[in-house]
Amino acid sequence: MAAAPKKDDLKAKFEAAAAAAKQTKKKPDNATLLKLYSYYKQATDGDVKGDRPGGFDFVGGAKHDAWAKLKGMTKDEAMTNYVKQVDKLNRD
Repeated sequence: MAAAPKKDDLKAKFEAAAAAAKQTKKKPDNATLLKLYSYYKQATDGDVKGDRPGGFDFVGGAKHDAWAKLKGMTKDEAMTNYVKQVDKLNRD
């Protein structure tokens, strides 16, 4: 079994992916954008905090729901998933 990546390596890959996500060839669809947002927030802030936005804040509600689905995921797992998602975007 391969050794787990070092924490510093993962953080560097995550930061590089965050920069690369802003420069994709084509704009990702909304579902992909929500995945990226939720992985990023889970990786940087941990589990979702605060109340779900209501009323006509549909975007805020969708973001909150996507992030809430990742509750319990470690920051390292979220970083890894974020990097994979950005790599996939840049391949397509």
